[in-house]
Amino acid sequence: MRLGGKLIANPNDPLIWAESLINKGYRAGVCPLKADASDQQIELLLNTAQKHDLLIAEVGVWNSPLDRDPVIREQSIEFCKAQLELADRVNANCCVNISGSRGPVRNGPDKENFSDDTFEMVVDTVREIIDAVKPTRTFYVLECMPFMIPDSIESYQRLLKAIDRKAFGVHFDPVNMLITPRDYYDNGKMINAFLQTFGDRIKSCHAKDIQIQPGFPIRIQEVQAGLGILDYRTYIKAINKIDPNMPLIIEHLQSEEEYQKAAEYITQIAQAVS
Repeated sequence: MRLGGKLIANPNDPLIWAESLINKGYRAGVCPLKADASDQQIELLLNTAQKHDLLIAEVGVWNSPLDRDPVIREQSIEFCKAQLELADRVNANCCVNISGSRGPVRNGPDKENFSDDTFEMVVDTVREIIDAVKPTRTFYVLECMPFMIPDSIESYQRLLKAIDRKAFGVHFDPVNMLITPRDYYDNGKMINAFLQTFGDRIKSCHAKDIQIQPGFPIRIQEVQAGLGILDYRTYIKAINKIDPNMPLIIEHLQSEEEYQKAAEYITQIAQAVS
């Protein structure tokens, strides 16, 4: 496992990026460049990452290629292509996005998100993105989300079969898949099942934690790693069996102190299970 984290300062200078990761004890990070990066910037990033043994885990997209507005949808798809091309140029493990929502919020709920028509739209869109770029050194992956596909092992398997592209990989964020108390309390079982099912097709993982809050209806909250009940012993052991260099990226925290505490917790668990 290579622990990494998103940088709050989000530097676009590869030298500052590398220095920030090293100072935090990370061995992986999110690509600091965007699709419009020059050849010189990309060469500097590649050389700097190699020099310091830093893995470029992900190039993020984070839009909705399923937007109901055809102009916005086309712009979103073109950005996906540009970011996938960037991921290939910088030799990132993957280019990650969500499948998208048919609702007004890119990662929000909508009754059509699980329809057959939307499934076919996701398949066609991912194929279009991959076929346009034809990546050879990276993979396009979709992060699981509770409000859209893929949202389970079964839905990810169905997408892999339908999309049928070697450059379509798998991303794992277990917190996003724990949406019932049964799965919440037995999350190690789901983690093992997911990692055993997809194995080396998984290209990157995210590190968060999860906690049930009091009250009705059920409220499950994302929290800092170490403040919930995610079975990190099972998570890290299973990751290392697949790939000792699998990136595990801490995200969604609000301060450097929170990132440091999360990293210390995960590092402690990793040392205990190694």
